Amino acid sequence: MKIKILVITLLFAISTSFAQDSNAPAFGKGLFNLVGKDSTFSMKIGFRMQILGIANWEEGNNNDLVDPETRFMIRRSRLKFEGFAYSPKLRYKVELGLSNRDISGASEFTSNAPRYILDAVAKWNFYENFDLWVGQTKLPGNLERVVSSANLQMVDRSLLNSRFNLDRDIGIQLRHQINVSDNFVIREKFAISQGEGRNITSANLGGYQYTSRLELLPFGTFKGDYQGGDLEREPSPKLMIGATYDFNQDAVKNRSNQGSYMTIDDESGFYSTNISTFFLDAMFKYNGFSFMGEYAHRDAKDPLAKNSDGTLTGDEVQVGSGLNLQTGYLFKKNWEVSGRYTNITLDQDITGKTPENQYTLGLSKYIAGHKLKVQSDISYLSLDAGKDELMFRLQMDIHF
Repeated sequence: MKIKILVITLLFAISTSFAQDSNAPAFGKGLFNLVGKDSTFSMKIGFRMQILGIANWEEGNNNDLVDPETRFMIRRSRLKFEGFAYSPKLRYKVELGLSNRDISGASEFTSNAPRYILDAVAKWNFYENFDLWVGQTKLPGNLERVVSSANLQMVDRSLLNSRFNLDRDIGIQLRHQINVSDNFVIREKFAISQGEGRNITSANLGGYQYTSRLELLPFGTFKGDYQGGDLEREPSPKLMIGATYDFNQDAVKNRSNQGSYMTIDDESGFYSTNISTFFLDAMFKYNGFSFMGEYAHRDAKDPLAKNSDGTLTGDEVQVGSGLNLQTGYLFKKNWEVSGRYTNITLDQDITGKTPENQYTLGLSKYIAGHKLKVQSDISYLSLDAGKDELMFRLQMDIHF
């Protein structure tokens, strides 16, 4: 309730300020941009929302499609604050989630409180090309996850991301960039985090999580390296190749720092094992054409959770691999056609899950780039042992 009152008060103050100041930022550049008189701080406030409609058809007993299940939701609704404090070398970002999907996941581990905070991180450029990040934010994991949900090429991320992503955690990150030449750039990213996801308030139940990522940009940096689609219409080919290795020591969740806790009957109450996750990905863009590819693999030292007497608990680490290939072309009037293929192959002997294949065709209209767009896609999900599914989605995204 206090958060809601704060948000309402803040929005009222901003609207009052706009009424008195006609020099408001242009659309998509933030609701309010503030710089201190002595230039010792700045703050840009932004707001965005995604309104989503979904229709799902499931295969019936006679291989026909049953009546669809439909629903509407506010998929995301968020407030973002960013700027610098004291010096432009010390930047910060705070992002708050307001929709039910954003704040869900309350448990004893989050003090039974909604998970309002998505990002709360300080970024210090302490020496040349070295940046130190402290706080809660996205780990340097797979490319698709680090791309903001405001800048996606399709309505939402792929099945690979939902099964394997590292998401957000609290800790420290060290980032560095090497300019090998005018056109060749190498970026290195390292993180040490708590290993149990965002908004955790309880004591660390397992060990710590260690994440390393290396990125190669052989044709130089480009604005769209972490954006879906080639909205910049790159005049020359641009490529980013990345690899991430993540090691979560004594992890207590079944998807590294994501998923559900694995409980057992001993004094600690939790099963723990070392979990490793590897990602290999690439982003290519040229003259309206874009391609993104990702491969993910997760393994664990002992993936089957066991009680103190050695009996199985029924929980297991979701070990296996995934592949996601996605491409699109942006036409002159900012209509984009995109396609995606995703394969998820978890270890069937351990997880009991059979392979999944999903085929998706998307159509997007960018009215003001990623700041205002309407997107739709249709997906066919094929299950090796289960009922196939068809899904249609339509979403509007607006970003102030």
